Amino acid sequence: MVWLKVLLACLAVTFSTGIGYLAANKYRCRYAFYRQFQDFNARYVSELEYARKPLPVFLSEYPASGDFKKTLEEWTRRHAADSLPDFLTKEEKAECADYFAMLGRGDAAAQREYFSARRKPLEERSAASEKESKARNALYLKLGLLAGLAFVILIL
Repeated sequence: MVWLKVLLACLAVTFSTGIGYLAANKYRCRYAFYRQFQDFNARYVSELEYARKPLPVFLSEYPASGDFKKTLEEWTRRHAADSLPDFLTKEEKAECADYFAMLGRGDAAAQREYFSARRKPLEERSAASEKESKARNALYLKLGLLAGLAFVILIL
């Protein structure tokens, strides 16, 4: 009978810690999105300065992944603000929509100026989302672990 309690206790701690890990997924996705967004901006600015490939060619060659890739594909297909991820705030969605709306608009010099100006805010957002991701991930894992341990105490 003791082994059943130990097994149930291990399963409870593992389950609740897993729930904590899943709860922090929003913040990990947000950080990955901004990290790729920052990389995309840097590559696009250098593309505007040197190679000047057409936008569809550049977008097809860009190695995006995850939510940023889905966002980029949806935006190029529909140009709709509802294609932006749900984990962004309304303000962030408006900024991203403005950013994506400027892709391919105007001459190279105007685009280079606009996207170069967006570098600093994207770096700040990326740093803030990294800090928040680390803090929330640790918090939710600890809360999940503590909830599992509380359940174990109730079992024993």
